[in-house]
Amino acid sequence: MLGYLARRLGQALLVVAGVVVLTFVIMRLVPGDPAVAFAGPKATPEELAAARERFGLDDPLPMQLLAYVRDLLTGEWGISLRTRQPVRDDLYLAFPASLELVGTALLIAVVVGIPTGVLAARYKAKFPDFGVRFTSMLAVSVPVFWLALALQLIFASNLGWFPIAGEYDSSLDTTSPLTLWTNITIVDALITGNWPIFTSTLQHLVLPALVVAAYPTGVIAQMTRAALIEEAGQDHTRLERALGFGETSILTRFALRPALNPVLSLIALVFAYAIVNGFLVEAVFNWPGLGRYAAASIRSLDTPAIAGVTLLVAVVYVLANLVVDLLQGFVDPRTRAR
Repeated sequence: MLGYLARRLGQALLVVAGVVVLTFVIMRLVPGDPAVAFAGPKATPEELAAARERFGLDDPLPMQLLAYVRDLLTGEWGISLRTRQPVRDDLYLAFPASLELVGTALLIAVVVGIPTGVLAARYKAKFPDFGVRFTSMLAVSVPVFWLALALQLIFASNLGWFPIAGEYDSSLDTTSPLTLWTNITIVDALITGNWPIFTSTLQHLVLPALVVAAYPTGVIAQMTRAALIEEAGQDHTRLERALGFGETSILTRFALRPALNPVLSLIALVFAYAIVNGFLVEAVFNWPGLGRYAAASIRSLDTPAIAGVTLLVAVVYVLANLVVDLLQGFVDPRTRAR
């Protein structure tokens, strides 16, 4: 197991190193002069020279790359040209809200997708199977922005069941101020027993989380169904039938664990898709996460902020894949030999 862990860590570090180099190259290829963006269009030549010296723009590219890597390793992710704050501090404020949204969506996808996939496999070619397949096909096919607007129109504007936008009711900042521990609002509210903000955040979280969860839920349900049907045709399941086990018991007790191996691989892939969808959903629901920060940074050509968002998302994705690889090694020991 230690050798398997070492191999996966080595691969993860190589991927992160590649992302760092690629991010640096993209920053240098983006049109525009960061010194002008930082100092302003009316800056004097002396101010532009000071800005270029501050960002090391006059150094040779290899030296700039080494300085970039050194700064990343020491936690210095640059200064945002738009907010004039360290990018690291901006990301610290924006990322928890995105993690809250995407994490809730993936939890919904796993809790709903795997059982519905088991249900479809159990009743293959029967009505429950057709229902699951049709619903999952819709969830995978519907455009995320259309689904977001439709849920807003139906459940927020017309029925008034849920708030239309935001993370929680801003008036609660005055009546029930929240003490921050993790910067994830729903977690901090739960830790500190701030039930007004906890309830408000749950209400605001339902619609955007369902939108982000739609695609992962459909894909996970389809993959679970396919993996279980394939596993149900193996020799060991025929033996279990001969021993008198029922079909439901065979699927849940004997076939589900080995069938989870491809499902876990899929979860890592849909995690990246959920982050991308989360950016669109944050724009529709005015969710204060990375999506809003990235959109504002792109509009202002804030290259350090754009690079920071790119690098953070890449690192989170690599870590998610590493966790999935370790879970696969635990669920199916045969994967450790790869």
